[in-house]
Amino acid sequence: MRERQLVSLKEAIYKMSGFPAERFRIFDRGKISQGLAADIVVFDPETVADKSTWFDPVQSPVGVNWVFVNGVSVVEDGNVTGQLPGRVLRRSTWGK
Repeated sequence: MRERQLVSLKEAIYKMSGFPAERFRIFDRGKISQGLAADIVVFDPETVADKSTWFDPVQSPVGVNWVFVNGVSVVEDGNVTGQLPGRVLRRSTWGK
């Protein structure tokens, strides 16, 4: 995507966060605002890349520096912390 410039960075981020949250009516996700779940990925748009392959699908991506789930750091400086603050969002909990 980056090399072919098919969509802007802003549009790509929306398609991976805001749009799915809106589509599935998960009102506390998909955007950054006070009072919402703090699910945030901090990445370098110049180096972010998926390194997993068909034969080795469990490789960590590069260029993803920090990840916060519900405000808790789960990736710090590219390293997984072991924290598990997330939960499964079942249909009955959407929109709450």
